[in-house]
Amino acid sequence: MAGMSDIAFFKADASDRLFAERINGAADQRLAAVLCKVAEHVHAVIRETRPSLSDWRAAIEFLTEVGHLCDERRQEWVLVSDLLGTSTLVDALNSDRPEHATPNTMRGPFYRGDVPLMEHGDNISLDGIGSAVAVTVSILDLDGAPIPGARLETWQANAQGFYENQQPDLQPEHNLRGHFLSGDDGKVSYLTIRPSGYDVPKDGPLGDLLEKLGAPLCRPAHIYFQVSADGYETLTTQIFDGDDSNLGTDPLFSVKPGLIGCFKPDTTGKAALRLDVEFYLNPLPQELCS
Repeated sequence: MAGMSDIAFFKADASDRLFAERINGAADQRLAAVLCKVAEHVHAVIRETRPSLSDWRAAIEFLTEVGHLCDERRQEWVLVSDLLGTSTLVDALNSDRPEHATPNTMRGPFYRGDVPLMEHGDNISLDGIGSAVAVTVSILDLDGAPIPGARLETWQANAQGFYENQQPDLQPEHNLRGHFLSGDDGKVSYLTIRPSGYDVPKDGPLGDLLEKLGAPLCRPAHIYFQVSADGYETLTTQIFDGDDSNLGTDPLFSVKPGLIGCFKPDTTGKAALRLDVEFYLNPLPQELCS
């Protein structure tokens, strides 16, 4: 029988350290360190908030309900990560760039990589519903020089706030999606419509909880872009409508300086409005370019 001195008894003020001792010899030390840090903070929250047994059961039931809403069509845990701001935090820590470089944002769930290559001036609004916008995107290096041959992909919601793959029976295939290559001047031009903002899903446990707490759940109107070019880091970002009243309360925390666009009257007669955007790409480290 082990002596009493050999037993590390549970103590509320050191509970996380007791757990850490249990996995001290783990083969994967990185995983063990992360899990210990998670336990440290969870135990600290419990000690600070002192939930009752019924409170803790309610928390477990909430997590269980989130899991029940995860399948091949819906990933509620991704929504939890997004609405708590942790997705944006992870993205920010993994895409640190010089101040002048265009900031990255999350790509979101509505991206499609199968959009055919299009010609400059093409209209990506295949149903023509909405206020027409002429878009010009300039793709530049950090010194402001144009980057020719860059691949630009864009996608957006329609004027009712829905993406094409949310409404496959109501919108044409590839509606409001574009795939272009920049010209010698580093520019891409195309036609589209002004997008609308939209609510994030509120029919799940987290949406229900945040709505009860009064948290804003409406995303400001935006257009997604992904830009890639040889020798540069791939940029995934969003340009937000500067007139949208929800800019300061984006539930995904994606609005950043330099990502707020201005829809102006178009004087060329091509559309009702125009949007001019400049993207500054960050070069890859030399060792990754060879």
